[in-house]
Amino acid sequence: MKHNKFRNLFFVFILLAWVLNIQCQEDAKKRKPNMVFILADDLGYGDLSCLNPESKISTPNIDKLAEQGMTITDAHSGAAVCTPTRYGILTGRYNWRSKLRSSVLWPWDNPLIKPDRLTVADFLKQHDYTTACIGKWHLGWDWQLTDSTGVQTNLTMGDWNQREMRLAFGRNVDFNNTIKNGPVTRGFDYYFGDDVPNFPPYCFIENDHTVGIPDQEKPEDMFGFPGPMIEGWKLEDVLPAITRKAVAYIRNEQDIFKRNKEDPFFLYFPLTAPHTPIAPIERFEGTSKAGAYGDYVQEVDWVVGQIMNALEEKGLVNNTLVIFTSDNGSPGRDGTNMAGPTQSVLEYGHDPSYHFRGMKADIWEGGHRVPFIARWPGEIKPNTTNGETICLTDFMATAAAIIGEALPNDAAEDSYNLLPLLKGETYEKPLREATVHHSGAGQFAIRKGKWKLILGGGSGGWTPPRHDQAAKEKGLPLLQLYDMSQDVDESDNLYDQHPEVVDSLKGLLEGYRSEGRSVPVRN
Repeated sequence: MKHNKFRNLFFVFILLAWVLNIQCQEDAKKRKPNMVFILADDLGYGDLSCLNPESKISTPNIDKLAEQGMTITDAHSGAAVCTPTRYGILTGRYNWRSKLRSSVLWPWDNPLIKPDRLTVADFLKQHDYTTACIGKWHLGWDWQLTDSTGVQTNLTMGDWNQREMRLAFGRNVDFNNTIKNGPVTRGFDYYFGDDVPNFPPYCFIENDHTVGIPDQEKPEDMFGFPGPMIEGWKLEDVLPAITRKAVAYIRNEQDIFKRNKEDPFFLYFPLTAPHTPIAPIERFEGTSKAGAYGDYVQEVDWVVGQIMNALEEKGLVNNTLVIFTSDNGSPGRDGTNMAGPTQSVLEYGHDPSYHFRGMKADIWEGGHRVPFIARWPGEIKPNTTNGETICLTDFMATAAAIIGEALPNDAAEDSYNLLPLLKGETYEKPLREATVHHSGAGQFAIRKGKWKLILGGGSGGWTPPRHDQAAKEKGLPLLQLYDMSQDVDESDNLYDQHPEVVDSLKGLLEGYRSEGRSVPVRN
């Protein structure tokens, strides 16, 4: 009898263990994943060795991330320059709908994201996430002044010509005061970074205060726009510092992060590299075959490796979606004096744009086609590729789908849910109806399926596109139409051969602009 009693207890114990195991598996499925979004700055599609067999740069950590996840080969930044893309990632909305219709924010500009605009950080925070932005913000702040001149109100957002006014503003900032309307007011629990590495103030910012008081003037021979600097500031120390902070955040090593161990987290990690100042640390100098620029890209690869290692050390790999991408294409500077002429890195036999036409700021593919790699073990099949056209504005709707929560209709108006694509599910039609491209000078293009229509002649880079009368005088067509399935380098303009396609795409673009959204109204 006693033997039977123990045997029955043993079977009860086994049954309970089995039930608990099933329950743990179900709880794991319901657990919201962590999300880490790594945004390189001015990294070209052709810089990665996993995307460009002829790259003169070695990126083993990013290559490994691609082996463990999915690479999307037709991914596009929301614009061909920096600030607009960042706006689109965080709001799910094309930046040309905002106050900034071209260019980027320059030193001391006001915040671009309006206080009532829902961001992906806001949304995730509403659903139990702890959120952090570590790195380059470049979306504006409200700086407090030492007097009541109100000079910032006289700055025109995105106007580089107001140099003297911006210099005067920098001499009048009260760095003992709170910096208003930055990341911690746009959905992030925590911020650490230097805003923009080549703009003042030359110091780190944590949450809404500078770390120390930048009471010195940047030396004239130091790269960047003139302005206040903290003593001992070194440009090459910025990327390692934000990397250490991001790793510490993943490890949850500081109380200031406000991270609850039980809560999922969203880490938005916008890097400062390989954008100018091209400033690799000593250990990476001379390690590539593409000059200082290539060395700096290899440092970016090391940074990705540090994030991957931290996730593994904390046992977070299986429940973390990692996305690696870039804010736009590369200008191809070789790193001479921390910059160099555009396209100078081509002299090394390395093309950051791969076989695409154009470079950063251009409306052509080299301006906005970017690497995009996503890893989420158990959900995204490893070592896979997908050629569907996507945009970085799609992150917000995808994040909402991942946690099973609906977005309001007055948010993320240009964000499509990519979750079926990432999971390898079957769907009948492309997830995006069409994608709008935007150049540094504000030129538009629209891509639907194989067709890409550029409105205007010229590159559409930093200088205004040459269209209308100027284009006619130079003998340039007012429109460019390319069949991207046959002509990925955009060399054969078919605008006069397919007027029906031109009219259709122009009408679609005009609809997106006038309706205030490209995503259908959500139920």
